Amino acid sequence: MGPGPVVTSRVERPWGWYQSIALGAQHQVKHIGIAPGQQISLQKHLRRREHWVVVEGVVHATIGTRELDLQAGQHVDIALGEVHRLANRSGLPAEIIEVQMGDYLGEDDIVRLSDDYGRI
Repeated sequence: MGPGPVVTSRVERPWGWYQSIALGAQHQVKHIGIAPGQQISLQKHLRRREHWVVVEGVVHATIGTRELDLQAGQHVDIALGEVHRLANRSGLPAEIIEVQMGDYLGEDDIVRLSDDYGRI
């Protein structure tokens, strides 16, 4: 059995914020807020897969070649190595719960392919 639940301070990003709300040996759960009109980088991960559940607002998800608009209660899986992006194209707040699963969950397992904030 891995480490117990953990709640970290909210981490501000140019696109919004995230907060880790649980951490285990091979999973992490984050609460993520995407500010109106913002988006995360187009990215992939080499060591984790993700599952997104929308809990507030509407998000635009790019998953591989698919583009989806997801509302509260809807969800999507992101496979290991799959290119993905999360955007909030509305003028209202949008939030998701992200479940990460893999053998390494560090923030440095992000391969950015495109980024609005110069972080490539």
